[in-house]
Amino acid sequence: MDQAANYITKEKREELLKELEDLKGPKRKEILASLEYAKSLGDLSENAEYHQTREDQGKLEGRIVKIEKILQSSETVSGGGGDLIEVGSNVIVQKVGSQDKRTYTIVGSEEADMGKGKVSNRSPFGEALFGKKKGENVSFTAPGGKVNYKILDVS
Repeated sequence: MDQAANYITKEKREELLKELEDLKGPKRKEILASLEYAKSLGDLSENAEYHQTREDQGKLEGRIVKIEKILQSSETVSGGGGDLIEVGSNVIVQKVGSQDKRTYTIVGSEEADMGKGKVSNRSPFGEALFGKKKGENVSFTAPGGKVNYKILDVS
């Protein structure tokens, strides 16, 4: 697995496809209806509702383009399961000198969320873990200084 490639999980791909369908269907129709209404109010040069709706339309179209680009340029992974840590792997680590154990899932940068335990494969922590095995130690530089972890389990 190439660490530099763009990855998304199967679940994230399905979520993006659902969002894209919603944006291209009901959301687009809703904005077009709002534009028609705003146009009917008259003078467009001083029509705040028209300008806001045009701005909303630009954001919607921008999001559609972004999602389509993500879907086209990303490789879908179904999950780890091997001995080596890769995108989709669940990893249990313990900070050296601590009894605190934490579980993380290695994901592509599009779905990273530390609050949910999802670490980007391109983050310093993700890069340190990538390609390692159970029992190995990893270290990386965090904003607070160098951090060392022991890999307790990989699934």
